[in-house]
Amino acid sequence: MSVINHAALIKACANGRQSALKELMEAEGGRMLGVALRMLRRQDLAEDAVQDSFVLLWRRAGQFDAARGSAKGWIYTILRNRCLTLLRNSDREISVDPQEQEVAGDDHVLDSAWNRLDAASDLRMCLELLEPERRSAILSCYILGYSHGELAGRMQAPLGSVKSWIRRGLQKLRECMG
Repeated sequence: MSVINHAALIKACANGRQSALKELMEAEGGRMLGVALRMLRRQDLAEDAVQDSFVLLWRRAGQFDAARGSAKGWIYTILRNRCLTLLRNSDREISVDPQEQEVAGDDHVLDSAWNRLDAASDLRMCLELLEPERRSAILSCYILGYSHGELAGRMQAPLGSVKSWIRRGLQKLRECMG
């Protein structure tokens, strides 16, 4: 697993390197969609927010200043502000119960991410070796962007158990991938 240098990629975007934006999209797009879904509770609006955020990131990349904060924080601030703007400007009604919408949206995002993994990929094979609770906790954390506390509430499990599932699951993934 390679470490992504978000600041260097943002600087490359400021210099007009489109491949840097693509790398950022691949590295953070799934998690950004999860965060946007949590805020907006609608798949279509969340997708719009993520797309708009990447457009804004591209246009404003020259404004990023590493001395003022982390690159990843800057990216998610753009997303958060875009989501809040969509919420403020939205006059659309949500016709279903937000809890049902959120759970259905979460399942859809997780299923979509899972289906995008190549069946022969090492990551998928290693994830399949994990217990369902650990796999679900890890995917929800990394794809949907949930905190340990949020996962505990959603999974109706003690916080300590969820933390252990994630920690032990990640250890097994490291061993399997190594």
